[in-house]
Amino acid sequence: MQKETKDKLRKMLEKAVADRELAGGCLLVRQHDEECCYLEAGMADVEVGKPIQRDQIYRLYSMSKPITGAAAMKLFEDGALDLGQSVSAYLPSFQDQLVEQDGRLVKADRQVQVRDLLNMSSGLVYNGETGFSGRHADMVFRELMERLFTDHPMTTKEFAVRMGEGPLLFQPGSSWKYGSGADVLGAVIEAAAGMPLGEYLEKNFFLPLGMEDTGFFVPEKKKDRLVTAYQADGKGALAPYRENHLGIINAMDRKPAFESGGAGLVSTIDDFARFAQMLLNGGELDGVRVLKPQTVRFMTSGALNGTQKEAFERNFPTMPGYDYGNLVRVMKEPGRSCTLNNAGEYGWDGWLGCYFANDPAADMTILFMMQMTDSGLTPLVRRLRNVIMSE
Repeated sequence: MQKETKDKLRKMLEKAVADRELAGGCLLVRQHDEECCYLEAGMADVEVGKPIQRDQIYRLYSMSKPITGAAAMKLFEDGALDLGQSVSAYLPSFQDQLVEQDGRLVKADRQVQVRDLLNMSSGLVYNGETGFSGRHADMVFRELMERLFTDHPMTTKEFAVRMGEGPLLFQPGSSWKYGSGADVLGAVIEAAAGMPLGEYLEKNFFLPLGMEDTGFFVPEKKKDRLVTAYQADGKGALAPYRENHLGIINAMDRKPAFESGGAGLVSTIDDFARFAQMLLNGGELDGVRVLKPQTVRFMTSGALNGTQKEAFERNFPTMPGYDYGNLVRVMKEPGRSCTLNNAGEYGWDGWLGCYFANDPAADMTILFMMQMTDSGLTPLVRRLRNVIMSE
């Protein structure tokens, strides 16, 4: 990457910190299996004056989903998971579900399948939504939070079972809605693998790929590397965010009973870069293969039909041109995008602003890490990636 481009990116990052778009963050760009840019700016903890450093640990929130998707793909290629199988084969509460329709509940046309969880086409929702399905999700997430620090916290499986007991927003496969499907998928992975989700990820991805700082909590000896989360205080400044969200313990200081496949992982920028490079390499890193090339191609091809794509764009109006499938977005129509893209780019982001994109056509990974509530795909990241892609 040219020096002028790096200087431009650095100034943009520093200005965003000065404008309080974030407290601090770091950007990593890799191309052709080599690092071509790393930048950091701002503070990991404003109150104690701790600057952003490269080895710091970030709460991924929804950027956990691609890793959970890859875990399902591993079981898929090993013959242990059938994407056409009904979820009820693993979680019986999904057997006879009801669906919202015109203000009433009707029987589901078909059962939710594993592929529906991977593609967000199940009709499962997050809390905070309206209607029957939203109220049920509110109830389950409320109980999850209430029991978080008790001696009987809700487990990954119990959460999934409880979600299956409620109604769906739409008929399975008929539309698209960003929801709790990845968390339910975590319980399906546990059933198919015969072990806890965290153990399966550690055995099949984190250890083989050398992702030493990735997991569902931060050990005591690493806790000083966990970046503080921030939120806008409504007065033009930033305030620390200490609350627990979506069943995730903000302090990340204990092994959780609820290992959230949709939002629960922590990682460093270099750990996630190893996962991303594995995918770019077709499932292999440093001579260790964790997925087959055809599986990676399947994972990153997109899976939505026309109706589902329309619903995706209604959910995410800043992401036109993207398809979705196997817990990643996939660029199909670069000319419709809000950013500079190549066809085939894939990735995802998280609630606290972590962002991941692999671009096979450019043989490039773009990673950005920050901890700011209600972030996702931010204007800052869109601006940064436009500069990177226009070089």
